[in-house]
Amino acid sequence: MASTVRVEHINPFVVATMETFRTMMKTEIKPGKVTLKKDSKLLSDVSGIIGLSGGAKGSVILSFPRIAALKVVSQFVGMKVVALDDMVTDAIGELANIVAGAAKRDLAQYKINISLPTVVIGAGHEVGGPKDIIPMLVPFDTPFGEFSLIVSFKSEI
Repeated sequence: MASTVRVEHINPFVVATMETFRTMMKTEIKPGKVTLKKDSKLLSDVSGIIGLSGGAKGSVILSFPRIAALKVVSQFVGMKVVALDDMVTDAIGELANIVAGAAKRDLAQYKINISLPTVVIGAGHEVGGPKDIIPMLVPFDTPFGEFSLIVSFKSEI
């Protein structure tokens, strides 16, 4: 039977996402209502994915519509970005890495290892994860547009 992510596991990722936007982009963002993500289809165009292993398994995904990704990356790198190019891929991967690394500090008891970031670009792409974990989706409202944080987390301890 699949397990769902517990609040104490998702909160470090929510806080890390908010802190990353505050410090890296001087922007306040607001999380929305947390929901279960029952399928692997994302209604976004760009996703930064970090795998989790060690004392917990799963993944953390930052998933953006095209326009929001371009605006976020423009703010992150300090110059206008207008195409989904290598700069966007690198920046979204780095943002996912920063968020996962910051959350890892608050989950130290799990001795989590984080993978190198993977970035997927394409309308309505799918991202699969462990079949025994039902991921949680947190929408964020930002001045750049909405994006989603999707967390799959299962303690192995």
